Amino acid sequence: MIGFDGFEINPIHARDALKIWDLCIVNADRFKRYFPKTLEQNLTPTLSELFVQKKIKQFQSKTEFLFTLKETETRKLAGLIYIKELDWDKNQGEFAYCIGYRFKGKGLMIKAIDNLSKYAFDHLGLETLQIIVHKDNISSVKVATNTNFEWQKTSINEYTPPGEQPLDMEVYELYK
Repeated sequence: MIGFDGFEINPIHARDALKIWDLCIVNADRFKRYFPKTLEQNLTPTLSELFVQKKIKQFQSKTEFLFTLKETETRKLAGLIYIKELDWDKNQGEFAYCIGYRFKGKGLMIKAIDNLSKYAFDHLGLETLQIIVHKDNISSVKVATNTNFEWQKTSINEYTPPGEQPLDMEVYELYK
């Protein structure tokens, strides 16, 4: 679908289940704070198959869009990118993304979000995109600021990680 620098972004498809399971298991410590639901739905190959089937249906019904970020040559899964919390009355959606240890710090998510923002505006008809991030998640803050999302506000007690107190989250937005 979208290619850049030896990587490609594609909609989720049935053959992704084992790759998603592997990504989640290898990066469980990295994903457990901000992606606990994705992690718990991909703890076994069978759960990953069910997860992928559900995400394909959500993609088709336009209730949530899940994309994979893969190395073009090796087909190695680098990360996942969601467009979620869709409000079709406001033409608004929210990005959520995670990347594996092996691929972090290379600017890949910045390029992926930049490309998918254009896709969301041009092909999905969205007019506002959000990234909601904790201020201490410096890598994710950089993704937002380096893709021209602008800080809007701090949402108090917006997200509660497993076993933690609620966190205030920073809301960034990009407009068509």
